[in-house]
Amino acid sequence: MNDREVAEYLLANPDFFAEHAEMLATIRLANPHGKAAVSLQERQMEMLRDKNKHLERRLAELLRYGHENDSIASKFNRWTIRVMAERDPYALPRTIANGLRDVFDMPQAALRVWDVAEPYNQAEFARQVGEEVRIFANSLTTPYCGANTGFEAAQWLAPTLTAVSTEGGSTPEGDQATESIALLALRDPEADEGAATFGLLVMGSSDPRRFHEGMATDFLTQISALASAALSRLLPR
Repeated sequence: MNDREVAEYLLANPDFFAEHAEMLATIRLANPHGKAAVSLQERQMEMLRDKNKHLERRLAELLRYGHENDSIASKFNRWTIRVMAERDPYALPRTIANGLRDVFDMPQAALRVWDVAEPYNQAEFARQVGEEVRIFANSLTTPYCGANTGFEAAQWLAPTLTAVSTEGGSTPEGDQATESIALLALRDPEADEGAATFGLLVMGSSDPRRFHEGMATDFLTQISALASAALSRLLPR
């Protein structure tokens, strides 16, 4: 019999080792953790221990993700309450950006809106943006996360300040560049699907790993949707 036939026979006769239990103690297998041989029973126990360790690591990972998601959901709820409680339309863009910085510990956050109603044309948040920004915002179907490759929107962000030690012992503040960035398109929730954007929300960090291509964007999508709904009051009706 060849290896395949032996394997097929044992699968077809699961009671074989029950009827020949003495063989379990005599079969010797190579120990993956050393040169000494071990019995089939010992090898099976070793495999089960390895499998349990893998399952324990996987469970710990899932629990960590669950705790992280709970924390983010709690922060999102606090930020939502701030946005909904803001009654002044002029202060709303600042409330959205400041809330992201305060609640989510976001180093940098800013936004711009365009094609707003006439009373808001001269507001800081409605300053002129380049046509490339509008085209890029319209192309976003999901939030962009990744390296800052010189986006015009990154210029809206205030530099991150960090203490830098000197030989004299003082700690003057130094600027840190925006290394990673998240860009969220703002669309009128009452407009037809695929309608043009009316703004762009940008978040940045000096940490190149804060926003990356492989990260989940579910919460960012929710932030975009709620910010869009709140800011739509600035549009002409």
